[in-house]
Amino acid sequence: MVRALTKVVYKPDSQSTDEFTVIVNPAEFKKWKEGGTTIALTEVVDSFQVFFSNQGAQGILGTPSKQQLENVFGSSKDVDVIERILKQGQEQAGKGVTAGTTGLNVGKSNSVIDTRGKGVSGVP
Repeated sequence: MVRALTKVVYKPDSQSTDEFTVIVNPAEFKKWKEGGTTIALTEVVDSFQVFFSNQGAQGILGTPSKQQLENVFGSSKDVDVIERILKQGQEQAGKGVTAGTTGLNVGKSNSVIDTRGKGVSGVP
């Protein structure tokens, strides 16, 4: 089953390029945000993983260190950090972000299709 995902982005400072991101289920997040705090966080978030980029929206997402989480959120506990990101972050629709699917666009890449049973091999 394919389900759409959305990201919630928290910036500690409006001038900062640091961003902390959590991937959420948009329908459950909307209910949670509107006051349905009895909804379990496991239903709201895709995973209890916080992503970090210090290059803004265009940067590569990595995992923040516990020290970064302590400095920004005052805690490194995933539940505390995620709740604060969900409460104070901005929802951004994830264009093309879906769960349960993978894709490979062989036709648009620099590769050759090997029909001798070896699969796809790249051309340097």
